[in-house]
Amino acid sequence: MGDMTNSDFYSKNQRNESSHGGEFGCTMEELRSLMELRGTEAVVKIKETYGDTDTICRRLKTSPVEGLPGTAPDLEKRKQIFGQNFIPPKKPKTFLQLVWEALQDVTLIILEIAAIISLGLSFYHPPGENNEGCATAQAGAEDEGEAEAGWIEGAAILLSVICVVLVTAFNDWSKEKQFRGLQSRIEQEQKFTVVRAGQVVQIPVAEIVVGDIAQVKYGDLLPADGLFIQGNDLKIDESSLTGESDQVRKSVDKDPMLLSGTHVMEGSGRMVVTAVGVNSQTGIIFTLLGAGGEEEERKDKKAKQQDGAAAMEMQPLKSAEGGDTDDKKKASAHKKEKSVLQGKLTKLAVQIGKAGLVMSAITVIILVLYFTVDTFVVNQKPWLPECTPVYVQYFVKFFIIGVTVLVVAVPEGLPLAVTISLAYSVKKMMKDNNLVRHLDACETMGNATAICSDKTGTLTTNRMTVVQVYVGDVHYKEIPDPSSINAKTMELLVSAIAINSAYTTKILPPEKEGALPKQVGNKTECGLLGFVLDLKQDYESVRGQMPEEKLYKVYTFNSVRKSMSTVIKLPDESFRMYSKGASEIVLKKCCKILNGAGEPRVFRPRDRDEMVKKVIEPMACDGLRTICVAYRDLPGSPEPDWDNENDILNDLTCICVVGIEDPVRPEVPEAIRKCQRAGITVRMVTGDNINTARAIAIKCGIIHPGEDFLCLEGKEFNRRIRNEKGEIEQERIDKIWPKLRVLARSSPTDKHTLVKGIIDSTHTEQRQVVAVTGDGTNDGPALKKADVGFAMGIAGTDVAKEASDIILTDDNFSSIVKAVMWGRNVYDSISKFLQFQLTVNVVAVIVAFTGACITQDSPLKAVQMLWVNLIMDTFASLALATEPPTETLLLRKPYGRNKPLISRTMMKNILGHAVYQLTLIFTLLFVGEKMFQIDSGRNAPLHSPPSEHYTIIFNTFVMMQLFNEINARKIHGERNVFDGIFRNPIFCTIVLGTFTIQIVIVQFGGKPFSCSPLQLDQWLWCIFIGLGELVWGQAIASIPTSRLKFLKEAGGLTQKEEMPEEELSEDVEEIDHAERELRRGQILWFRGLNRIQTQIRVVKAFRSSLYEGLEKPESRTSIHNFMAHPEFRVEDSQPHIPLIDDTDLEEDAALKQNSSPPSSLNKNNSAIDSGINLTTDTSKSATSSSPGSPIHSLETSL
Repeated sequence: MGDMTNSDFYSKNQRNESSHGGEFGCTMEELRSLMELRGTEAVVKIKETYGDTDTICRRLKTSPVEGLPGTAPDLEKRKQIFGQNFIPPKKPKTFLQLVWEALQDVTLIILEIAAIISLGLSFYHPPGENNEGCATAQAGAEDEGEAEAGWIEGAAILLSVICVVLVTAFNDWSKEKQFRGLQSRIEQEQKFTVVRAGQVVQIPVAEIVVGDIAQVKYGDLLPADGLFIQGNDLKIDESSLTGESDQVRKSVDKDPMLLSGTHVMEGSGRMVVTAVGVNSQTGIIFTLLGAGGEEEERKDKKAKQQDGAAAMEMQPLKSAEGGDTDDKKKASAHKKEKSVLQGKLTKLAVQIGKAGLVMSAITVIILVLYFTVDTFVVNQKPWLPECTPVYVQYFVKFFIIGVTVLVVAVPEGLPLAVTISLAYSVKKMMKDNNLVRHLDACETMGNATAICSDKTGTLTTNRMTVVQVYVGDVHYKEIPDPSSINAKTMELLVSAIAINSAYTTKILPPEKEGALPKQVGNKTECGLLGFVLDLKQDYESVRGQMPEEKLYKVYTFNSVRKSMSTVIKLPDESFRMYSKGASEIVLKKCCKILNGAGEPRVFRPRDRDEMVKKVIEPMACDGLRTICVAYRDLPGSPEPDWDNENDILNDLTCICVVGIEDPVRPEVPEAIRKCQRAGITVRMVTGDNINTARAIAIKCGIIHPGEDFLCLEGKEFNRRIRNEKGEIEQERIDKIWPKLRVLARSSPTDKHTLVKGIIDSTHTEQRQVVAVTGDGTNDGPALKKADVGFAMGIAGTDVAKEASDIILTDDNFSSIVKAVMWGRNVYDSISKFLQFQLTVNVVAVIVAFTGACITQDSPLKAVQMLWVNLIMDTFASLALATEPPTETLLLRKPYGRNKPLISRTMMKNILGHAVYQLTLIFTLLFVGEKMFQIDSGRNAPLHSPPSEHYTIIFNTFVMMQLFNEINARKIHGERNVFDGIFRNPIFCTIVLGTFTIQIVIVQFGGKPFSCSPLQLDQWLWCIFIGLGELVWGQAIASIPTSRLKFLKEAGGLTQKEEMPEEELSEDVEEIDHAERELRRGQILWFRGLNRIQTQIRVVKAFRSSLYEGLEKPESRTSIHNFMAHPEFRVEDSQPHIPLIDDTDLEEDAALKQNSSPPSSLNKNNSAIDSGINLTTDTSKSATSSSPGSPIHSLETSL
């Protein structure tokens, strides 16, 4: 947050205070210290200092009912004195910092050093320079001018390094900028309800000032600190500040302190804002973190990272903290392990990098050996001291060639491509109404196999209208004529609906002519209020007579009660309670019902059953939501015990039952069909009753009549998944979820259980990837547990948004389908890029390596390599990672989490194109000079001028890459590679741009690029050979992949790497690398070990009998129990260790056992275990076995 900004912030405020002290009756400091008190202390302090909350309101010049006047000067003054409601963000990294970070790349550092040495040597002319006796190659066509130009190569390398660094830094910088834009967009989205000049208005959170009267309701994330003035049943979850998980009940006389960053879990009320921004409780913590972070940075980077993570965890959406992308990643790392794609890519990059390192080392060694042997052994030259610098120059040249091989081999474009692709997608997804909060969610979405969606508002329009009603013993199929309803009943009905609903819920006149009236607040209540208006009655007048302050007691709606009740005091001192809620729940509590004359008659259980059959079920089967409205009169003395809910909410009299329709969104059935075609199962999880839910599910196309599927209620679901003890069993869930399509009357915990059950299931060969939509506060846990959580941007509460990964700004299910499309597109873009990049890598490395070995000089020079690297890495990642998605992406099944990045088809393309390119380049290298009748460029002396021969090779190489870039646009073996190419302007620009620059380099590059200008016919040949790539691509596409069994896939994740990384203990990590290295060479070796295998079976039998003797077999059910840290309890009972048999899993099993000696066995037994280790690595097993053990001898004899 920056020390400076905060201290400025404070000092400014302090200064203002002294001058403005008299403006308001209390200073910022006083209020700030007041907010630090809790509970009774605070109540006492308020009494002593101020008297009561009303006094505080007066001192802050605000009215508890009317709010602030809301005039600009007044608001400005408040901001001046008490501060603004935003937390100053951390400074973004400057461009120079990003440049410095990009320079930390190891390969670049090596190159820089090499270039500097080369520069230094070129300026150092030793006395023995012209000594004939030095080196054979020295005597070439070297004249004075050429020797002068020796510095050019070094300089050119440095220049290209600078280029690469600037491009990388620029990419990082724009990514950061986008991220901040996203963050500020999230902030603007967040509004809060306050009362100003008697009007209830929604203002952006940053606009809230001290003295505002804010209305808080269920699901809000409090944006500032304040004191509770009035309200009902307000319960707050303060765990984000105090860590106490219990909900705190707020009341004026017991605990009026409302703190920023806490969540309203139940109820509603009003508060007067007393501290905002940096002075609020959350702000104070942020300031400490920010200031602490600055000092820590000097001492210890680590601490800062943890601070950053903590800050991001607590961060409510409102603060302006953009956070670096890494901070954001750290925060989300708590929530999910590293993104699958990044895991696969890192692994792949490491493997390729290792291979490149080996190749470059071999290249350097061969060059050096060849030179020394040739000079000192074959030609028997003595090592003359004055020749040393010349020799050193040669060695530096060899070293530079080696480094260039390495530079080309290391695909530093991979992480770049991912970032570009994700950043691009996120930007475009904004247009598709997806606001992505965690970058990796976008890519996870492409693998989604299941979507658990809410019904209300996501699948339906969330415009509730009453269409049927049962009142006065008559079931009306449409809105009845007001005259047909008894006057007494009508009066009760209107009062019950108008009073017993949140007063913030209103129906406003339409904004445009001919539009529907605007519904504000809770949609179900809007439907009921709309019903009152349809009956030609007025709810405003009823509310006017009974204002909110006069309500005696309110039992707010929550997921347990599933009903809402309001108690009012009648003029004769007795009480009346109005109740409304889910019909089957409220009817159970009714013992009377109003008849046609408006008189209550007895309502027995059997009448109720009949009503359910005749009224409620038919309504529900039409997809209506049934709500029962009831009332009860209670005596004034003795006053009932309001806390005993069960007694109060009983003996009700039913007024009416209404059927509310919530029409399905018109675009949803099509979207769901697309999902099903794409291999994604859509499940509906709703709080509605099962008939309503089933009816809507059929309308949406989630279930089709006549199919085999399950629709369950929450109760039944719980009964089926729990055992006798009431514990949830994974096996039981596995029996249900594959067929479950609708879960009705479900509680938030059911939703969480279902999501967790599907994710943890091992029922399918691929782990299921689950997306969940939610809008309520109680959906938080399920949203967090899911792989991707979608929160509703309009209907969603702040808590839900906080827990989500993506916010749907239009609350529409079809936006989820767009997210799937983008997610799959990210995956495909990366694969396209990989296919292109690896072809270039393979070819460039082989050309440089063999060229160096055969002709002592790489046909592609260092600077040329760097240019190729720039094309391949940076430009290609831009071009291929920004392909727009097409509908065809939705025609295939999801890839699954452990599908390798490089499929067989891609492997075929990579190798196929590599063969074509290598053949042509080597043809040109060895017989090119004859074909074009030019001088050969092979065996040129040290500083000789660039030859046309090598220029043609370089030029052809680049042309082939350019045309292969077009081939790389398709990865599933499609024929038409030009399909939709003009929809991607970036791609076209980059290809044409690269082509233009290439012409400039070849014709005018001269010495720095080791190019000599080419004639037109030579150019045409180069382009012609390049075009051959497209033809060859068609030839490759004709070969069926299924024939090529020998092709391996690459870049997949094994099970083990999918575990969250913290769980992998150190030693297992090491073996992980060892495992990779071992696997390749060992397969043949293992075949030879079959005889040993039989002996091991003996050991195995022996071992299992020992197990039985030693301990219960549970301890080996899971690989996790063998971890070095016994404190991890992973609920996972599938044995991951395949028992050894003659299958191909041999090495796998052995390695897995090798990586996890059971910690719980005695010494003796761990030795037996290591008897199996022998199959992988003798040295390891010998060390891990204890020599004192009886089986040691057996093992060594094996």
